[in-house]
Amino acid sequence: MEVKSSLNHLRMSPRKIRLVIDVIRKMPVETALDQLRFINKLAAEPIAKLIKSAIANGENTYSLKRDNLYIKEIRSDEGVMLKRWMPRAHGRATSIRKRGCHLSLVLAEIKVGDQKEKKVVKAADPVKLEKLVKEGEAATQKVGAKAERAKGRRAAGEKTKMFRRKAG
Repeated sequence: MEVKSSLNHLRMSPRKIRLVIDVIRKMPVETALDQLRFINKLAAEPIAKLIKSAIANGENTYSLKRDNLYIKEIRSDEGVMLKRWMPRAHGRATSIRKRGCHLSLVLAEIKVGDQKEKKVVKAADPVKLEKLVKEGEAATQKVGAKAERAKGRRAAGEKTKMFRRKAG
């Protein structure tokens, strides 16, 4: 069973990310997370989050065990490049390319077990329009009956006052 996870539009250069992902490629996930905890690179944090997300996907969707997963494939592809300008000498401007990347991760099982079915969330039954119309008509009849009773009381008693408080 393979579990996929991805992170798009990370504002970090793919070249800097590849330095970190080359260290953890083909490792069990627990070992990879331990390695990332002690790597002194800023790229380690988003990669660790991505791995934790993929582990959660595997545990919650396919009921896989955390100990039985390893990093089968991890890639850092080029993403959106923001182009900026910086003033230089003699009135010139030079371009600055602020690079971004897309990360994709595939986890697989170390010891392949039986194929697990994806958990299916059952949706509620659809509401029938005829049922709603009948309920609406019944509610209107109840309201109409209450209005008739109130009218009968007013006719038998005194007139209804428009203003309750005295002017003065």
